[in-house]
Amino acid sequence: MNKIISKLKSKAGMSILEVLVALFLAGIVTTAIFQIYITQHKNWMIQEDVTDVQQNARAAIDELNRNIRMAGHGLPFGLNAIEAYDTNPDTIVINYYDNSCDAPIEEAMPNPSAELKCNGHDISCFYNGQWVYIFDPATGDGEFFEITLVQAAAYHIQHNTMVLSKAYPKGSEILAVNRIKYFIDYSDSLHPNLMMEALGRKPQVYSENINDLQFRYTMKNGTTTDNPAIASNIREVEILISARSAKPDIDFPDNPYRHRTYSSKVNLRNLDI
Repeated sequence: MNKIISKLKSKAGMSILEVLVALFLAGIVTTAIFQIYITQHKNWMIQEDVTDVQQNARAAIDELNRNIRMAGHGLPFGLNAIEAYDTNPDTIVINYYDNSCDAPIEEAMPNPSAELKCNGHDISCFYNGQWVYIFDPATGDGEFFEITLVQAAAYHIQHNTMVLSKAYPKGSEILAVNRIKYFIDYSDSLHPNLMMEALGRKPQVYSENINDLQFRYTMKNGTTTDNPAIASNIREVEILISARSAKPDIDFPDNPYRHRTYSSKVNLRNLDI
């Protein structure tokens, strides 16, 4: 009997104390593993946020660089290359002709609502709904209007939705001028965006989470200003763009968004005369 009892005692399980110690140690190890995972995941999320901020800001400033550099190219007299608005954040309108489409009218308009007759000139590059610029070289004035119908075979262009300010004479030019407006949209305060608006089109989001846009202009005489009085005297545009993260960081309650600011200077080669 004593031998049997001795054998049973030798096969006894762990004590409650041993179980508790094992659970405590396992808890420590599990907690450490989860803490490492949470830290790594948070760092990954932060890095992804920072990467998005950098990409958005760089895309925005590259777009502005490209179009501001084109400002003034091929424009007729009287149409400003740049229209500056010191509105904080600033707004800019850029005008340029990209050599894509133009045609003279060969018959004087009898009245401001008459169709434009470009007899003998290829007008197939124009299209319905396109906004173009008509210019009178004799007086130096002009205006934008929307094409409602291109009659390529008849060489006629119609503008039925609007009456021009005057009847343009023979020799006036129709130009496919690019007119692009850039501004910040704060309608969603949590996600301000850089907007791009072509003439006659609805504004489109170009770059997300851009919270500030500033321009500073160097003039022909070397002075700098935020609000140039004579646009034709602008020689250089300095761009400052501030982008922020899409999501706030609870570790920074006073200023929860991560910010990146980029700057660039663009020489206006088409105005540097």
